[in-house]
Formats: sequence, C-alpha cells, structure tokens
Amino acid sequence: SGLEVSHINLNDQTVEGFRHKDLPLFTIQYHSEASPGPRDNEYLFDQFIDMVEDFHG
Repeated sequence: SGLEVSHINLNDQTVEGFRHKDLPLFTIQYHSEASPGPRDNEYLFDQFIDMVEDFHG
C-alpha cells in the first residue's frame, strides 16, 4: 500500500497518523493545534504548505 505509521498514541498504542512512502500525502487523527503547545505540531503545517507549493510548482 505504500503507507507507513507516523504517529502512535502513547496511552493506548492506536495509530494516530500515517504517511505514504511515494505520494505526497499524510494524515493525523488528533487536533494538531491543541495542547500540549501551539507550536509542537507546527512541522505538520509546514510540511503541508511545502507539499502544496511543490504540487503547484
């Protein structure tokens, strides 16, 4: 499938995110803007912006 797990919940070991090895796609299943801090997941937004900019060349 080309998918790999990128995020795992530390409390119950469920999958919280994955990314594709070849395609420009990733997903997460939590509120990335919420706690523990507003900048802790900033890299996800940066990654998304980079993917959009690369797509539109």
